[in-house]
Amino acid sequence: MLKKNKGYMIVSSLVILIPVIVGVLLWDKLPETMATHFDVSGEADGWSSKPFAVFGIPLFILACHWLGAVGIQFDPRHKNINEKVYRLCLFICPVVSLICAVGLYPYALGMDVNSAFLAELFVGGVLVIVGNYLPKCRQNYTVGIKLPWTIHDEENWNRTHRMAGWLWMAGGLVILLNTFLRFGKEWLMVVIFAVIALVPMGYSFGYYVRHRGE
Repeated sequence: MLKKNKGYMIVSSLVILIPVIVGVLLWDKLPETMATHFDVSGEADGWSSKPFAVFGIPLFILACHWLGAVGIQFDPRHKNINEKVYRLCLFICPVVSLICAVGLYPYALGMDVNSAFLAELFVGGVLVIVGNYLPKCRQNYTVGIKLPWTIHDEENWNRTHRMAGWLWMAGGLVILLNTFLRFGKEWLMVVIFAVIALVPMGYSFGYYVRHRGE
């Protein structure tokens, strides 16, 4: 699968490194210490050196990108992973790298940037997209809701992923709406993540209990 998507990997890796090029071009204008972490309200609460912000973060994301791509190759059931799902996984790191650059560089240059807005927009979008593809995931050990009951029961896997897909999409839409309308508090995203993580687990276990004698 990695060999088949070699061109996609090269392009996505270059996209991840775009912030490095931008950082080098802006090097003399950037402060020696840059904000690299923001709280839920968008206020900076963590700082790093300029070299780490410009080079370290994109290179770390690139390493995660390749680790995930190569790791899937060692999955005994990697052939069950839909190619669109595989490319979706490879799409996440480039977008994260670009969003980090959009959040870090303007802020370092004194521009008014709402990093919390960008983060919520990204998270909500990812949940909607991933939720749409979850029902298309076939059994594997790398991508999906990997529980003892789903791994060893194909019907459990399929039902759990169909239910979780709708739940993730709904959670993503709520986050996207809240990004623009601000009808929820800062803890809304925490609640949504708890629901989309725990409800599918509970559903899967309940299905296992009901059908374990079959």
